[in-house]
Amino acid sequence: MTAKELPVKAGPGLLVKAGCSAMIMLRQLAVRPSDRSCFLQTRKEPALHLKLTLEYDGTNYHGWQLQRNAVTLQGTIEAVLARLFNEPLRLRVAGRTDAGVHALGQVASFKTTKSVDLPRLHRSLNALLPPDIVVTQVEEVPDSFHPRRDALSRLYCYRIWHRPQPSALWARYAWHVPFPLDLSAMEQAAALLVGEHDFSSFQGADTVAHNPRRTVLHSTVCREDSFVVYQIEARSFLRHMVRNIVGTLVDVGRGALSVADFAHIFAARDRTRAGVTAPPHGLFLVKVTYGYR
Repeated sequence: MTAKELPVKAGPGLLVKAGCSAMIMLRQLAVRPSDRSCFLQTRKEPALHLKLTLEYDGTNYHGWQLQRNAVTLQGTIEAVLARLFNEPLRLRVAGRTDAGVHALGQVASFKTTKSVDLPRLHRSLNALLPPDIVVTQVEEVPDSFHPRRDALSRLYCYRIWHRPQPSALWARYAWHVPFPLDLSAMEQAAALLVGEHDFSSFQGADTVAHNPRRTVLHSTVCREDSFVVYQIEARSFLRHMVRNIVGTLVDVGRGALSVADFAHIFAARDRTRAGVTAPPHGLFLVKVTYGYR
């Protein structure tokens, strides 16, 4: 039977294309019978608190958070954890990424009363998870650790494919913008966001934050070969904040707005004044920084 003929892998709310099945089956062979047995002994000590650092392609998921009748990242990972630990486990996460958004350094944590061999757990998770989700690190953290509340900052990157023609390889990971962009003007506008400000103009149109003030540590635009890359690091973000900033920066780059216009939009605290929401597939959660050590 060829890889294309392999049956589709079905799990709790999870469908993987048949073309990926061969890879998944090979990864599952890496889980030895002894790997699962190491999760079945109950600890005499307090519950073990484990932190997972995750990399994922968000294309095939309806975001992080659990949803009924939808494939989500949280649901997919929790289903694998339940299989390994023989009990339901709930993940806490640093940031709930939207549908189609990717991650290079997402952080989640969970607690268990089972004894765990961390290298075996790491190997088993990557063997059982679909190929578009990878656990890059497993480590024990203090019982009080909270991946969202304890984060000192989060770094996001947005990639724009800046060529006249689209890219077959990067179509899932960058927004295609074919027209000329004034990078100098975009850089000047992006720099205005650094510091503590009210970001109401860039919050999601369907949400109203109780406190829209956020502290941005850095905000830059640069060119990397065929890409225009926007990076922003902040202590926390409003819903759709990065994508709304990118949409407005592109308006500055193409000349529809001046840097002064961008400053006025920012100060207006009015979402209707800002640009379009950039599509999700260009956005990556790059890193979450902590200070618990």
